[in-house]
Amino acid sequence: EEQDRLLRDQPDQPQNPKVLRIAIIGAPNAGKSTLSNQLLGRKVFPVSRKVHTTRCKARGVITYEDTQLIILDTPGLTSPFKAKRHKLDEAMLTDPWDSMKHVDLVLVLVDVSDHWTRNRLSEEVLKCLSQFPQIPSVLVLNKVDLVKKKFILLELVTELTEGIVNGKKLEVRSAFKHNSSSSAKSSLQITQASPPESRAREPHCLQETDQAQEGSNLANNSDMSVSKSSLVTEEAQGPKRYGPRDLKNMKGWPYFQEIFMLAALRGEEVDTLKRYLVMQAKPGPWEFHSGVLTSQSPQEICDNIIREKILEYLPLEVPYGVIQVTEMWEEGPSGELLIVQNLLVPRKSHMMMLIGRGGKVISRIAQEAGQDLMNAFLCDVRLKLKVEMKS
Repeated sequence: EEQDRLLRDQPDQPQNPKVLRIAIIGAPNAGKSTLSNQLLGRKVFPVSRKVHTTRCKARGVITYEDTQLIILDTPGLTSPFKAKRHKLDEAMLTDPWDSMKHVDLVLVLVDVSDHWTRNRLSEEVLKCLSQFPQIPSVLVLNKVDLVKKKFILLELVTELTEGIVNGKKLEVRSAFKHNSSSSAKSSLQITQASPPESRAREPHCLQETDQAQEGSNLANNSDMSVSKSSLVTEEAQGPKRYGPRDLKNMKGWPYFQEIFMLAALRGEEVDTLKRYLVMQAKPGPWEFHSGVLTSQSPQEICDNIIREKILEYLPLEVPYGVIQVTEMWEEGPSGELLIVQNLLVPRKSHMMMLIGRGGKVISRIAQEAGQDLMNAFLCDVRLKLKVEMKS
């Protein structure tokens, strides 16, 4: 009831409100929901190692002083073939595109730990960017803590930007000492590709030094010692327009305004990105009351968190066929939340997998989901899950 009231109420506008609407797009499982949760400071979006955990666009709201950031956590951009394979709703194909029509900035998230996909943006991401070239875009390299050889990040920056950032041509010059026995703490420094006059007001999102805090130094724990590596900017010859045929031959996008490198799961450098986003906000009325953290209802948050655990513990395509039906949602005598949810499965074999030997799997799902719900709702939660065959 409180959430419904906050969503219905007129926003409590400050004297000079500012707002920024942000879409986070990328390939499935790039870490979009993890980054959204870290920016919000609380887990309200489901996270799983399996693809297509996020099934629809949901909004998270960050209110900081006179600024409101509205984050759209969109489903991973996917093809019609893959959507059919995972039994996905048509909305999963259209929601990311619809989100782009209403945003002021787009974050393109790339999982740099994935050797198979990190060297190029997916065709779906490039299509989305080319459809809305007027929207400022920022490249975010995620999971940099999992890349041991940090010079790879320099190569990825060049490939994923087509060698151009903020209208400037990039020239990578680096010299590496291949000395794995060196105990010296190495550093990786990337100079900003912004015009000099704008550097004073923008965070150094592309700079890492030895003085940085532990975890933010991109070359920590590397077996390479970097003696000199930088991105030197030159004036670009002028951007050209790309058609659908050209996009197939492209690896990256030449219109990114900034590049960030972070580890969303561990929260490293997420605050740097958040500060940048706050600085990009423009004057405009707030859309939500300052007490709102997400546009989702509590029931939607509950369904998503339970489904996240089902995705984690069931193999292959099995979890995508589970239907969730909430039978009870009540407040107990001591203020605790009592939830009973029925999980409907199409086959007996799926039911046996979901229950597990001695009921271990379903018990673990209920325990972990219950803990996440307590953290989300900040109250005690008693969750009971039942498994039945679809009638």
